[in-house]
Amino acid sequence: MQLTTRTIPVQKNVALVAHDHCKAFLLKWAEDNTDTLAKHRLFATGTTGNMIQRATGIAVHSMLSGPMGGDQQIGALISEGKIDVLIFFWDPLNAVPHDPDVKALLRLATVWNIPVATNRATADMLMSSGLFEKEIEIAIPDYQRYLQDRLK
Repeated sequence: MQLTTRTIPVQKNVALVAHDHCKAFLLKWAEDNTDTLAKHRLFATGTTGNMIQRATGIAVHSMLSGPMGGDQQIGALISEGKIDVLIFFWDPLNAVPHDPDVKALLRLATVWNIPVATNRATADMLMSSGLFEKEIEIAIPDYQRYLQDRLK
């Protein structure tokens, strides 16, 4: 597949997702990073978004709950270039009924080459990176070329 670039702006669209056993960890992380997160637009699956908004006072665009389609809604936003960073505290030790949606979400984040943190240590490193507060270029699939090549 051919690649093109996309600019991730200074003010990023950050998706926040957490499995039930990890919600408290993500909530604590969000509280610890409220000042930085307040500079960006936040999106989250339903329950997680409501918890973060109440705890931090930052407006969060909440999707449906993950098992009800929220993971897929976030994935669709990633595919549309509307999410720049994914913070997803997932629980690798507990199976969830919507596991295929979880894998699809992580796959889409990888396909569209957006930064992803799946635990506190990675989220901390991502947020403390000097790149988090800058405009950056990322390589993404050239979907228009892909379509043109398929029509030949």
